[in-house]
Amino acid sequence: MNWMSIAALVLGLAGAFIYAARRRWIDAVLAAVAGVALAATVGSFALPGEAGSTLALSASEPPASLEGVRSLKLEGDGLRAAEWEDLPARPLAWSVPATPTVRLDFPRTIALGRIFTLRLERSWQGPGRLQLLAENGEVLAESKGEGVLSVQWLPPLAERLVLSARLLDANGKTVDQGPVPVTVTEPAPLQVRGRFGAPSFDLRTLDDLLAASNAVIDWQVELGKNLRRSESARTGMKAPDLEIVDAAWFERAGEAGRAALLARVAEGAPLLVLGANANDAGVWSRGIGLRLAPQPADRSIGARLPMTSGGLNPAIGRAAEWQGEDGLWTRDWHKGRIAWLGVGGWHRHAIEEPRALALWWQDVLDRLRVRRDDDLAWLDPGELPLPERRLEVCARGEALAKSASLDFPALALTLPWQRRLERVDAACVAVWPKQPGWLGMTAQAQGGRALENAVYVYAERDWTLWQRAQRREATARYAARTPAPATGAQSTGKPLRTLPAWPFGLVFALAMLGLWWRERR
Repeated sequence: MNWMSIAALVLGLAGAFIYAARRRWIDAVLAAVAGVALAATVGSFALPGEAGSTLALSASEPPASLEGVRSLKLEGDGLRAAEWEDLPARPLAWSVPATPTVRLDFPRTIALGRIFTLRLERSWQGPGRLQLLAENGEVLAESKGEGVLSVQWLPPLAERLVLSARLLDANGKTVDQGPVPVTVTEPAPLQVRGRFGAPSFDLRTLDDLLAASNAVIDWQVELGKNLRRSESARTGMKAPDLEIVDAAWFERAGEAGRAALLARVAEGAPLLVLGANANDAGVWSRGIGLRLAPQPADRSIGARLPMTSGGLNPAIGRAAEWQGEDGLWTRDWHKGRIAWLGVGGWHRHAIEEPRALALWWQDVLDRLRVRRDDDLAWLDPGELPLPERRLEVCARGEALAKSASLDFPALALTLPWQRRLERVDAACVAVWPKQPGWLGMTAQAQGGRALENAVYVYAERDWTLWQRAQRREATARYAARTPAPATGAQSTGKPLRTLPAWPFGLVFALAMLGLWWRERR
């Protein structure tokens, strides 16, 4: 209410008082109505609770705008992350429902030879079963327990497939289920350079494992004085993905040889040191800051695959920059990384447990962070893609500099890459899938190469408890954007706006016309 509306109200009431003193009651009522209507016309009034009170949100019909809305009220699980991101921050009154949820974690892309692991976390405790099913319904793996459940499976072929999984309760009733899309790719050949000062059965076994994985190998083993066995790489090797040396070679290489090797590691090449034949602890302390201590001759390391401990190893699991576990100690070295493998005798497992030995070596390389960066690394969607819902496809890598757009053949769309503030090193496109299933996409790289990928679009009823958990997480993130919870007027389902002036102007005009007509009689 401003001074003009106050003045109009005072004049209207004064006129009504004058007419009432003359016992002209109808004219007094008309004067009062005209004063109130004029005050409402020139003033700015809103319904109780102030302009734009609380809006009750509905997950089935998310608002397109929050214009005039001061706060939000929500019951249920909330909106998807993409829908919250379209709305400005407002105080949100919301309590997390008590209904159960699940969360799944699994790799969307995996290299052939790696074990696929599906992990399911429940919001409640109790007996349950998690089953991983093939496309024909055959059970591939099963896990039972009361807490977190996980299953593992080794893909036999490189292919794109849609597995499925289901969570069962203690009575065998299905709690939640849905597809599990995964793309199994052929691993890129690893380029390895090895230099060794003494032959051993372990080196022979490691050479065979690398050769079986189609690695490109540059291998040299000192068999004796002026006698060396060499294995040349089948292709050119400018910068190997992995350098391997044994302790004997490093100790005999001299200052110049060791400095050249560590310089390559500093530029980013991972280095694995086979430390079972180490003899000079001082070289390692001075060279890479690794303090070694003598070990018992009969010491064994490893529970599942017991290995013989080397004669010299770090005395504790964590020493300065080094961190160790199960016979492997690692540290960062400028842009690269160094690992000390202080065990031997793994060749004994090559015949009886070849698969376990290969997985053990894969874990060693993973802890050393041996990997080949792709030209374009596709990022997993932040939430389950659904039909007719916005999907954000993002990627990072050197190929983005040569790729201007992303093609979606099934949708007949070509969309330009766009940079996002929240993803500094990546670019994204937004698309609305039409139906469930694989949605293929293609980006152009340098030299006209086509980089293909596909993202799986789920159906609305797939993994209902997982979708529920994702909506709650997105709603909690939105609520954290506002400084305080919502308070104020009662919700009506629609925002309440400032009262319009034209109806009061019409009432004022009619009241004044009535007074004029009565005065003319």
